[in-house]
Amino acid sequence: MAGGVRLNWGPRSRSTAPTPRGGQPRLGAARRSGLAPWWVGVALLLALPALLAGAGASHAIDWQPARALTEPWRWWSAAWVHYSRMHWLINLAGAAVVAVLGVAARVDRRAALAWLLAWPLTHLGLLLRPELAHYGGLSGVLHAGAAVIAVQLLFTRERRALTVGVLLAAGLLAKLIYEAPWGPVLRHPAGWDIAVAPLAHTTGAVAGALCALALKLLGKR
Repeated sequence: MAGGVRLNWGPRSRSTAPTPRGGQPRLGAARRSGLAPWWVGVALLLALPALLAGAGASHAIDWQPARALTEPWRWWSAAWVHYSRMHWLINLAGAAVVAVLGVAARVDRRAALAWLLAWPLTHLGLLLRPELAHYGGLSGVLHAGAAVIAVQLLFTRERRALTVGVLLAAGLLAKLIYEAPWGPVLRHPAGWDIAVAPLAHTTGAVAGALCALALKLLGKR
């Protein structure tokens, strides 16, 4: 980055993991070097099917509360549905941003697992508003990823990472309050060619935060 700003916010490692024969670094060393491979893997699992599916509504796999229990694949597949080219491009860009944020924060496997677990829970939370008859897109699960990163940074002892975590958590909370998920189930932002469901952002952030906290607590036992 310009100006020599370091992108890594995670705690620095004081030791270097040994490299096995053949010159290939071990997975633990890859994470400490800032690669966060498990996190990137979840990001790709989210983004690649969405990329291949392209833009255009698909009622066969989008979220529909009336079919949530009889067709449970929709708990996952709804993330890959996008209703316009703008919707598709913005969410793919968002997936790239969340992936990079996770790498910069040097998130661990537990964080990646929390994000993965929050994926279906994000959509199940939409049952709170059954009048939302259809929903698709990555944005809810991306908010889950942002919340997971915030939780991990809030648990660090390094001041810089902790500061970033506080700012990320505060910004995310402010965004959710501004969107007022308790209001109309759909909103129509100026310049957008689709409606936005604020509740999905809230259910994603809550699911991500709860999963990350639960795994943190379980890891301490």
